[in-house]
Formats: sequence, C-alpha cells, structure tokens
Amino acid sequence: MERIVQFTGPRQVEVATVASEPLPPGHLRVRTRYSGISAGTELTAYRGTNPYLTRTWDPQVRLFRDDVAGITYPVAGWGYSEVGEVTEVSPELDGTPGLPGPGDLVWGIWGHRSEGVVPVERMIGHRLPAGLEPLAGAFARVGAIAYNAVLAGDIHLGEDVAVFGQGVIGLLTTRLAQLNGAVVTAVDALDARLDAARRFGARHTLNARAGGVAEAVRQTTDGRGADLAIEISGAYPALHEALRTVTAGGRVVASGFYQGDGTGLRLGDEFHHNRVQLICSQIGGVPPHLAHRWTVERLQQTFLRLVAAGQVDTASLVSHLVPADDAADAYTLIDERPAETLQVVLEF
Repeated sequence: MERIVQFTGPRQVEVATVASEPLPPGHLRVRTRYSGISAGTELTAYRGTNPYLTRTWDPQVRLFRDDVAGITYPVAGWGYSEVGEVTEVSPELDGTPGLPGPGDLVWGIWGHRSEGVVPVERMIGHRLPAGLEPLAGAFARVGAIAYNAVLAGDIHLGEDVAVFGQGVIGLLTTRLAQLNGAVVTAVDALDARLDAARRFGARHTLNARAGGVAEAVRQTTDGRGADLAIEISGAYPALHEALRTVTAGGRVVASGFYQGDGTGLRLGDEFHHNRVQLICSQIGGVPPHLAHRWTVERLQQTFLRLVAAGQVDTASLVSHLVPADDAADAYTLIDERPAETLQVVLEF
C-alpha cells in the first residue's frame, strides 16, 4: 500500500491510501523520504486558482482552450521536489549506463506519495551527489527555477540586479545572481525574508510595503536604475514595480506564476517609455539562446553540485519538516501564515 497527498477541493487536503501499482517495464520504484511543497505553483491548485482547473493546455498549438478543464478534483500527488531510495528496478534495465540501483538515494519528480514508479529516462544521472545531505535533494527543481531565471537575465559582472520576492526561489535567485557577479537588491514585504536575503548575498534590501522601490534603487545606482530585475513572487504589482525599477533599455525577467487578470500592471507607463525588455522564464525550457548548451536536466544537476560544494545553502531554507500524514496542516500553514515559513517539506 502507498499513501498519496491529494486535494479533494479548494483548501481541502487528505492523505489517501491506495494499492501499490506493479512495476512496468522501463521503470524504477522509489521509496520517498522527503517531498518539498511548492508555495507557488502548488498552492494555485490548493486554492483553486490554477488555470488548468478551468481550461486545457493544447501542447500541439501551445494555447489554452476554454472548452474543458485540464484537471479536476481530486488532484492527487502534486509536488515536484522529491528525494527517495530506489527499491526496485525493472529487470530488463540491468546494465543501463548511469542507472541508479536498489539502495541508491535519488532525486526527481514523482509527487507527494510514499513511493514513486518513475520512467528510467527520468532517473538517469539522478543519484544524489556524494556528501550531499538527502534533504538537499528536494531543492533540485526549485534551484533549477532560480538558475533558469538568472540565465535568462544574462547577468554581467558588476551589474545591478533587483530580485522581487524572497521566498525560497527568490532567496536562491539572490544567491545565484550574487555568485554570477551581480550587486543584488532584494525586495520583499516581510522583514524576516529580507534578513535571510542579506545572508544569501543581497547588498541592499527593501521592504515593498514602504513603497518607493524604484526610487530607492536609483539612489544606489547613481540614478540609473537596475540593469536587470527578476520578478519571482508572481504578484502583478511586484511585476509592475520591477518594470519601474530597471533603467532605460533594461530587462525584466518574469519568473513568477501569475494568476488571473493583471491587476496593478500598467504597461503604458515606464515599460513603454523606457523600452523595457520583458522576458518570461519558465522551467519547461531554458533561455532560447542557451538551448544548444543548457537543458533543464543540466540546470538541476549543476545546482545540486553547487549545493554539494558549499556554494549554496539549502539547509537554512527548511523552516518546517512535517510528517506526510499531517499534510493538511502544512498547507494551511503556508496558505494562512506565510511569514512563518520558507521551505515546508513533507517527510515520508
């Protein structure tokens, strides 16, 4: 038997027990140790705002269709930040280069469930790096999202970069931008997260609730504004302020998952008059100009190597380690008391 965390309706969570499925050819079975909860994408399904609940994504034409919902409740096994131990490998895979074997600790995506049955192509090269704490493997995907945004920003040594949103992905973005040579200004509405941003390499911090972010950034950049802003909170007012913050001809990377209409976003203002470049970063692919060298897989693997080498700290980002059976409490905490959380991890 296995346990699966599922949403049965908006803000309704249960842990269901189902029979374990047989292992099909070409697959591995993994017993989950840890599964990180996404406070962005995942909460859109928890709250009922995810576009897939009302529309369907057509991958052929790459458009949303309004005729039918792409997902319906119960939404089972969401989650994309898992770590576990391989317990079974389909026999015909024996000898596959790079294949993890029974007893190996691996990272990957199989959702909030006590065991995953995962295709072999998604497990090649997914052993945890030597010396890496298993819990760190739960950051492979969120780290890749941050890394992708930094690559899309095309940062150059000494440039001024503003990072809007200092949740888990925002803090990782701040650190990676600083490692890339940026002078980082971190922006958030929570002082505790701004304190964390300073530990993660931010030179300057600004509380968005105080207002005047664009003006404050100009004061620290000789009146120019930031060369680049990365918006990772998914809030339209933050995206608008990011567009205000960059210099004429500057770039804004939108990496948040924005919901509904763009209330608070005025594209006739600074965006128009300063000829700002607006770039989307989404983990379904890497920046087009790097696609000949980079892949999402490389993003994840490189990020974990940085963690293993001590260049990125993920341990301090884990604010709560929650038994999987208490998943409902974990989601309530993230939804209602975000100031108390960073990365909430389910422990199986």
